[in-house]
Amino acid sequence: MRAKQPKKLLIMNILDILRRYSDADHRLSQKDILDILQNEYEMDADRKAIKRNLMNLIDFGYHLEYSQSVRRNKHGEEEVIYTDWYLERDFSDAELRLLIDSLLFSKHIPYSQCKKLIEKIQGLSSRYFKSKVRHVRNLPSDQPQNAELFYTIEILDEAIERNRQVVFHYGDYGIDKKLRLRQNKTGEPRNYLVNPYQMVATNGRYYLIANTDKHNNISHYRLDRIRDIELRKSPAKPQRKVEGLENGLNLPKHMAEHIYMFSGESQQVIMRTTPDMAGELIDWFGNGVIFTDETETSVIAHVKANLQAMRFWALQYAPYVTILSPQSLADKVKEALRDALKRYEV
Repeated sequence: MRAKQPKKLLIMNILDILRRYSDADHRLSQKDILDILQNEYEMDADRKAIKRNLMNLIDFGYHLEYSQSVRRNKHGEEEVIYTDWYLERDFSDAELRLLIDSLLFSKHIPYSQCKKLIEKIQGLSSRYFKSKVRHVRNLPSDQPQNAELFYTIEILDEAIERNRQVVFHYGDYGIDKKLRLRQNKTGEPRNYLVNPYQMVATNGRYYLIANTDKHNNISHYRLDRIRDIELRKSPAKPQRKVEGLENGLNLPKHMAEHIYMFSGESQQVIMRTTPDMAGELIDWFGNGVIFTDETETSVIAHVKANLQAMRFWALQYAPYVTILSPQSLADKVKEALRDALKRYEV
């Protein structure tokens, strides 16, 4: 049998009860709290002590909601009754569902770590929230795993904060589904000395926006493919010395121009498409897309984007998009389409 708890823990137990059992749809009376204290915590208290500690929690800065009414006691005197207590959460259930779904759609967080994160998020609401997210039981476990991912994020976060360089190994997956580290000429894992500037999530992946120290342009690295990262004492290269970052990193603009996180130059691209493709273009390129020459069946769209990424994007939307400019991009798309057609004519 559990030892009787000291009275000084009463306020902590009441807070725990509010966290576990209360929300806007499940409110507690002082008697409800008293019953739970007795049944689960083996602690006795009177209603005055319950009310006093509830008010103390409010004084301590906890957001407790309640209702009050006036009634007459057996002596005919009016007294105020406080009831319908619940703890106001920092996150609504809808916001927590959004966070959980973001984890479920993520392709870079290892299965076991993703499960733990979801359990922590569930703990931010009451016990009734778990029944609303039963789909998390179907979390797939067949994605490549990187147990170093969170450590990598911590090191990169510190490096960016302290303006320091990092060094790491980087790999690619083979047909055996195993990550193979890129090698130097001697067959040893290649060291990447990198100046890190920003971590971003896009297309279900986590990327590092950085500069490889021996080059002058921007590079992107998948965080789940980084291994053996180390923080260096040497200062990171200033952004103003990197091509494309002379005026600092404009993150929304950078993400709109690098939709698949390819590195390289961004250029103005002009394409012909249909008016009902406007939503797709805005989703991909943001409000920076410009539409001109609209008719009932076609519209000209102007975007600034990485050309290598645009090649893949144009192939993805080939039935609906025709690249007009630059001509070099249009030629590469046509060549890729011809090659694809040949594969199906065999």
